[in-house]
Amino acid sequence: MDIYLPKHYKRLKRSPQVILPKDIGIIISYSGINKKSRCIDAGTGSGWLAISLARIADKVVSYEIREDFANLAEKNRVNENLDNLQIKNMDFTKKVSERDFDLVVIDMPMAEKAIKNAKLALRENGILVGYLPQMEQVKRFVSKMNTMKFKDIITFEVILRDLYVRKEGMRPSTKGIWHTAYLVFGEK
Repeated sequence: MDIYLPKHYKRLKRSPQVILPKDIGIIISYSGINKKSRCIDAGTGSGWLAISLARIADKVVSYEIREDFANLAEKNRVNENLDNLQIKNMDFTKKVSERDFDLVVIDMPMAEKAIKNAKLALRENGILVGYLPQMEQVKRFVSKMNTMKFKDIITFEVILRDLYVRKEGMRPSTKGIWHTAYLVFGEK
């Protein structure tokens, strides 16, 4: 059994890198989304985050610049029967029509270029999340968030490791999911 991937994720197809459940859970809990929330996922990839958000939120719009990734995410959406999720094959850095959303998650190269449109899409006190694999990206992203007057900015990473629980003793295993990305949260 793969303890790092719950069954309902195993049904989903993937091609590009995905945001894993360990990070998805933190995004959901720290953003405080609920059944009334409206969310944007900028950088759909295979759609794992968008699907996870759509299982909870009222509405999710997901932007993907690559047509092949958008098509895969759409297939995953259909297979999961999520009518509250819309996949757009568009560049989030160029145009966004949504307004008054509760959450925007940006997972793309040069993510700081999407912050302006994220701010346009967010309601007052809405949450922006950057999913950033490299420290240099974090520095650029946080700098741009500061310039755009986001508040309460926090940055961290989530590390997951399983434990051996045996009669002779308990200890951490030598396996785990260590670095996937840094998460940056800020409030509009």
